[in-house]
Amino acid sequence: MTHPYIPMTLHKVMAATRASSDALFGLSNLDLNESEPINLSFSFGWSAEQVHAELDRLAGMEHTMWEEGRVSGAVYHGGEDLLKLQTDAWGQFAVANPIHPDVFPGVRKMEAEVVAMVLELFNAPEGGAGVTTSGGTESILMACLSARQKAYTERGVTDPEMIVPITAHAAFNKAAQYFGIKLHSVPCPAPNYTVHIPSVRRLINPNTILLVGSAPNFPHGIVDDIPALSRLAVSYKLPLHVDCCLGSFVIAFLKKSGFPSPYEEQGGFDFRLPGVTSISVDTHKYGFAPKGNSVVLYRDRVLRSYQYFILPEWSGGVYASPSIAGSRPGALIAGCWSSLMAIGESGYKDSCHQIVSAAKKFETSIREDPVLSRDLKVIGEPMVSVVAFATTTAEIDIYDIADAMSAKGWHLNALQNPAAMHVAFTVPTANAVDHLTADLTEVVEIERAKADEPKRLGQKVEKERGDTSALYGVAGSIPDKSIVSRLAEGFLDTLYLS
Repeated sequence: MTHPYIPMTLHKVMAATRASSDALFGLSNLDLNESEPINLSFSFGWSAEQVHAELDRLAGMEHTMWEEGRVSGAVYHGGEDLLKLQTDAWGQFAVANPIHPDVFPGVRKMEAEVVAMVLELFNAPEGGAGVTTSGGTESILMACLSARQKAYTERGVTDPEMIVPITAHAAFNKAAQYFGIKLHSVPCPAPNYTVHIPSVRRLINPNTILLVGSAPNFPHGIVDDIPALSRLAVSYKLPLHVDCCLGSFVIAFLKKSGFPSPYEEQGGFDFRLPGVTSISVDTHKYGFAPKGNSVVLYRDRVLRSYQYFILPEWSGGVYASPSIAGSRPGALIAGCWSSLMAIGESGYKDSCHQIVSAAKKFETSIREDPVLSRDLKVIGEPMVSVVAFATTTAEIDIYDIADAMSAKGWHLNALQNPAAMHVAFTVPTANAVDHLTADLTEVVEIERAKADEPKRLGQKVEKERGDTSALYGVAGSIPDKSIVSRLAEGFLDTLYLS
């Protein structure tokens, strides 16, 4: 039975945090009343001029200026020339569908070549295999499904469990929910914020189907101890998935670009380690392919086959698909192939050097700048493109800093558990690193002054909470996370308002 106080509290919290959730999820930038409703009736088609005019209007809607490098991650832009090439490739293969390889043999060939190139980047052995997917989430879903099916087929496991760092991508939680896998979240304690290996070892049992590590993780840009996980995987004869979706072509090119590569002296983080059985890589991130491109890689073809869906007795004929999707856009595969071929190793080394140099410059500023280092600290030891930071004192709220940076036009990522924020550097963000650092310094100075003024006057420090601080404060103080889920559900519903 629900306590009568709970619904009342829920409505109060929902009302009090609605504006905060708007800011958190970006609804404050969604002008749902920007113009009169458009007649979307299909009764009469629009002319090409009308369609182009509306497309121009939609493209010109107010948005965070990612073009100026003001967005953390999100937009992985390879330049205008590459965009033009991708657009041309899309036009050539707009109707292509790889589910019909006999009709579109060129798409089949391009997909196979994309997989082969990425397998080589991550040091796959002879016999390595892979599949292109729609994005990192699908790649992770497929790796989890493969592990589940492998355990069921080979060991008869009917109550599967997987062991995942608490900082791993939410797609693992989604896979657990979709595929009926019990998920064990393992802490990643300070000061290094990598997955706690003794906890992983203690959780292994006969129902374990998969171990997971991130290279790097999304929140903090930290690479888990993949060699230690590999040793566990080999010892217990378990699959190990390494999520390189975010690191993608940056982590793969660190060494060739003159930077330290994670765990190089211990065998690295990829298929060079004997325990690594699958890797997810987003080609649409630092591979600069069009959005909707990723690859899931396997050590061998048998592992890949466990993600296949085959229905030989269907009345429509023998049905077989390599992943969740049936029909897939061949144009996206063409855009991905074109990107990899056009940029090449030299181009990826250049972009890796530019992005990681900017990330390290920003990290150094937080660690050494007199203003920033007084009140901010870097989380762990980031090695790739993401730098996460928190405040060193309770006097300054990191979420107030996030709100102030938003007011200056920056779209950065707020984090929780612990409270922090991060910047995922891209080529546009790398070009804006000095501006970013200057604005952050100004914001921290202002927040420090706000914290010092009441103390100077002998008053109690009481600050009005900003939007992000208010919402994450609510989220952190209420054990029942269904309230936050309701807010997120409302946000998703709002996306479909026309």
